[in-house]
Parts: sequence; C-alpha cells; structure tokens
Amino acid sequence: MATPGGKSVLFVCLGNICRSPIAEAVFRKMATDNGEVDQWVIDSGATSDWNTGSAPDARGLACLRKHVIETDHRARQVTKEDFMTFDHILCMDESNLRDLNKKASSVKNSKAKIELLGSYDPEKQLIIQDPYYGSDKDFETVYEQCVRCCKAFLEQHS
Repeated sequence: MATPGGKSVLFVCLGNICRSPIAEAVFRKMATDNGEVDQWVIDSGATSDWNTGSAPDARGLACLRKHVIETDHRARQVTKEDFMTFDHILCMDESNLRDLNKKASSVKNSKAKIELLGSYDPEKQLIIQDPYYGSDKDFETVYEQCVRCCKAFLEQHS
C-alpha cells in the first residue's frame, strides 16, 4: 500500500463524510503544494459503515471548494488491513480513538500509530467536533482545525 520508502496516513471519523474527507483533502493539497505527495499514501475512512459509498457532505464540499480544494472521495469503513498498512491513523475525537484502539487490538500485525489529529494542533484544540448537525460555520471551523493540524503533522513527518 505505501509507496516505496514512502509514508502513509489514514484520517478517520465516525461516518467519513464530514471531518475525515476534509482532513484528507487538506493534507493531500498541502503535500502536493510541498512537492511531497508522491511520498505519501493518503486516505480517509469511517469507524461506522453508515455511509459506505457516499460522497462527502455537500456542506463540506462547499467549504473545500471555497478554499479551492477538490475531492472525489467515497466513504468507506476502516478495515483490519488498514492497521497493518498505514503508518499513521489520525482520528477526530475520543469516541473514534476508542473504536480504533479496540479494532486494532484484534489485529495481530497492527503497525499503525493511532492518534487524535488534534494532538498536532498548535492551538491545542484536541477534539475536532462533528459538524454534521451544525452550520456552514462549523464546517469552516473543522477546515481551519484540519489546516493547522495537517500542517504540523506534515512538518513533523517530512
């Protein structure tokens, strides 16, 4: 899965239609702008199977477009293989973290480092709240948090 000598990151939230596709698209754009995208395998996934195959939330897509970022991601559930193939699994909240750690414990060769994406936030906003029941402003907040966290994560792993 990883590129030769490359690195890999999987962004995870509950449904893979709001927060994690935004984080994935933001990170992909940053890595592209830095000329590093070829060194990375970048994806996102869900802890649940509720939205498998769905496009990201229209409000999330509108938010990304406003910042000139595109994504063609389709929601998928995290698999056991993900724990064996990804170097980093970055999730959005404590509930995601619990679900992922529980799933990882049943995978013998798990190599992924599972962390909160917010642990990289220089502004120390640890949790990236689900904007699903919120407004466009909440999606913008998620975007801003993802930009700060992804920038710090990329700097540490370049």
